[in-house]
Amino acid sequence: MAVRKGKKSSDEIIDVVEVKGSNVHTEQGFFEKNQNILSYIILGIGVLAALYYAYKYLYVAPREKEAVEAIYKAEQQFAKDSFALALENPGGGYDGFLAIIDNFGGTKTANLAKYYAGISYLNLGSFQEAVDYLNDYSAHDAVTKITKDGALGDAYSGLGDMDKAESYYVKAAGHGENEFLTPYYKGKLATFFQSQGKMDDAIKLWDEIAANYPETNEGKDAEKYLQRYKN
Repeated sequence: MAVRKGKKSSDEIIDVVEVKGSNVHTEQGFFEKNQNILSYIILGIGVLAALYYAYKYLYVAPREKEAVEAIYKAEQQFAKDSFALALENPGGGYDGFLAIIDNFGGTKTANLAKYYAGISYLNLGSFQEAVDYLNDYSAHDAVTKITKDGALGDAYSGLGDMDKAESYYVKAAGHGENEFLTPYYKGKLATFFQSQGKMDDAIKLWDEIAANYPETNEGKDAEKYLQRYKN
């Protein structure tokens, strides 16, 4: 019996069904053959997740709390500009920043202690130590991202590496807009340009500061510098 063009015969339909059915059996066979491996993978993921949460909540969280309590006295000495004491011997049996870094590695507080240590060494004139600790600090907030780069500019300037000092001052001045820090570091960069004899760069920056931050101390300084240069 002839089959119309464009239609499938019953035998062809059966063949198609058998082929599709064979694909289903093949997929089922794959999962059956690899069931143990898949189970191990799922189990492994579950174990890793459990270990992560155990590490975070049973190990890190208590150590973080302990570190926050331990750094208390060093922060007080830092606030009083007693930088040497803050680093190593803040008193009262409390840890200094260096001990916090050693004893509570991996905590947010130990990371913050690296920033404090870098600033402390900078104020003590130990510029290489300042660079080392500041570079180790991971800035997670807008303010210390700016002040870290500004402090690195000061430290490299103290080391006599003016190219690096300039690059970090540029970074500090170019971070997102901050009401107090942005004009401050733009002013610091303009002063740095002056000290390096880059008067065109300095004047251009003082012009920007005078136009954008007229009410700040840096804006008032800019007016004085510009008037002096123009005269």
